[in-house]
Amino acid sequence: MIDLRIRVEPLPIVDPLIVRLRNDADDLGPNDAVLIGTDGARREYDFQGFSLTLHTKDDVALDNDVIMVLPGQTSARRLIRADSQHNTFLITEQCDQLCLMCSQPPKKNHVDLFAELETAASLAPANAYIGLSGGEPLLHKDKLFDMLLWLSKARPDLIFHILSNAQHFDEVDIAKLQEIGVERILWGIPLYAANAQLHDAIVKKAGAYDRLLQSFAILFEAGAAIELRTVVMQQNYWELPALAGFVGTTLSFVERWAIMQLENIGFGRMNWDLSFKDTSLDFGNVARAINIASAGDVPVQLYNFPLCSVPAHYRHLAAASISDWKNRQEPFCIDCSARQRCGGFFEWYDHRKGFRGLGPI
Repeated sequence: MIDLRIRVEPLPIVDPLIVRLRNDADDLGPNDAVLIGTDGARREYDFQGFSLTLHTKDDVALDNDVIMVLPGQTSARRLIRADSQHNTFLITEQCDQLCLMCSQPPKKNHVDLFAELETAASLAPANAYIGLSGGEPLLHKDKLFDMLLWLSKARPDLIFHILSNAQHFDEVDIAKLQEIGVERILWGIPLYAANAQLHDAIVKKAGAYDRLLQSFAILFEAGAAIELRTVVMQQNYWELPALAGFVGTTLSFVERWAIMQLENIGFGRMNWDLSFKDTSLDFGNVARAINIASAGDVPVQLYNFPLCSVPAHYRHLAAASISDWKNRQEPFCIDCSARQRCGGFFEWYDHRKGFRGLGPI
């Protein structure tokens, strides 16, 4: 597991500090700190004439990484890892749903860091791909859209993937979405069933399904790109073919449909015994859903499915979707011929309660 925090010697600051770490002094900007010395795990940087000291493993590359140092804290957050395509900003921990499988259970309080995240994104490497997540980012829609609009002008090369429950889009947002640039954002939006009763029960919010359909219409009118997301659970497993038919007939405009396995953390861990569906033993309804969606020309991908949990006919759809910082492989993966192209497992996966039908390919 890759550590997204770095120990930092405390700084006398009262506001969050965004810093890009540099190994050389060429073309330094106001947010750049240049490396001036190392001593084992200790790295000292010059930041505007002040000393910034970090402690990390010798083999960790930090050149052009962007970190955030918060007042009074002894660890800095690695917001941008320059050598990774798995950089995600946590916009807020607030959410208006309580999904059974949520990996990031919501909190009541919100810490507003839009200005800092905007600066961090502006310092990202060229053509960077940045995820924006929560909680629910659109609970702070105006600030989110303002940040995206500014970045569309300051850094038009950046691409964003935004996870949202799509409960907060309105007709008036169409113009703003188009001004930001619909080609620069892929919206990851969940749909768990083709009927309101089941979807609303899974997200624990009455009226969520109907509001979601309204938002799909708004996003379609705006020309937005959508990655439809469905987590496979015991609760919706038998409804997957019906959902596939609905997607193929009503939501065929989506960029792709991501069928996802459950993540064993947060509410997903709390509800694991009641929700985890072992598709390594029973892939039938997933296969039916894929076949139906494919017949409707809807591109399908499988997320969080180890290759050996998927029948050979469908393995080409299984993407290496688990972010590098939380990805691992099990001991039995060592001799597998598909190891290099497999997405592996979440760091917090527990094989004692996980897939039972795995084996080397």
